[in-house]
Amino acid sequence: MLIGYVRVSKADGSQTLSPQRDALLSAGVDASRIYEDLASGRHDARPGLTACLKALQPGNTLVLWKLDRLGRDLRHLVITAEALRERGIGLKVLTGAGAQIDTTTANGRLAFGIFAAFAEFERE
Repeated sequence: MLIGYVRVSKADGSQTLSPQRDALLSAGVDASRIYEDLASGRHDARPGLTACLKALQPGNTLVLWKLDRLGRDLRHLVITAEALRERGIGLKVLTGAGAQIDTTTANGRLAFGIFAAFAEFERE
């Protein structure tokens, strides 16, 4: 099952979730399975993301429009992706930097591993 997550940084109406939502719907995510937040990716307290992560079950795939919708901090991204992998949950990114990441495939795991290596390098 595909579960989607969309986020914009500003809740003042200057940004809209529509392009992200449309991309997820086109990728096969059911509208009732899309979680959303109107909050900066720098903040860990995002109720939509928390609910999304709780809803994911082994065998599901989390679908994002862009990798930065999940978070802006590389360390947070790596930790979150590893937690998903440990739970048997895939991660698929549709567009932007990190596009074509699909951790349900060998190529996607390689691509994410490269991003993880950069995050580790940056951390040290």
